[in-house]
Amino acid sequence: MAEDLTQLLDESASPAERERLLKLVYSELQSLARRELGARRHDQTLSTGPLVNEAYMKLFPNGLGGYENRRHFFGAAARAMRQVAVDYARARLAERRGNGQKPLNLDQVEAGALGTDSYAEELIHLDGALKRLAEVDERALQVAELRYFVGLDVKEIARMLAVSEATIKRDSRFVRQFLDAALRQ
Repeated sequence: MAEDLTQLLDESASPAERERLLKLVYSELQSLARRELGARRHDQTLSTGPLVNEAYMKLFPNGLGGYENRRHFFGAAARAMRQVAVDYARARLAERRGNGQKPLNLDQVEAGALGTDSYAEELIHLDGALKRLAEVDERALQVAELRYFVGLDVKEIARMLAVSEATIKRDSRFVRQFLDAALRQ
């Protein structure tokens, strides 16, 4: 399947090939979407289908993909889903401005006390923290996306990024510490 996917990514300019590609990766994209929406227990207004469709449109805006391989594609897919979810969260918050919402703190996140607006705020703060992480360490961002958004394990990520498993574990610890500190601000 990995070879078929890479070949389709190379040929993704034609509508027929993009349709074959979508059929090949749709279930994996839905898994990504479920993972992205997993914390959204109290907010079921954005579902996996629309999230996958919007993200897919972001991945192929002009019919062209330009993805080198599976890692590149699924990293881009995770990023696109996060962007769609953040845009949706911003829109929801814009609708609710003035309701006295307070910034979310990590104690609330860990306790699972996320309501619709709290989740939206947390997602926006997380997106900002991930953007800052990209400025500090691009590989750490890739590790975060592949591990937490795509759901790959340490061994798979190490193989994809051509580094040791110990490096991925170190990067994962760094990501957790960085995000924890960024979200506390």
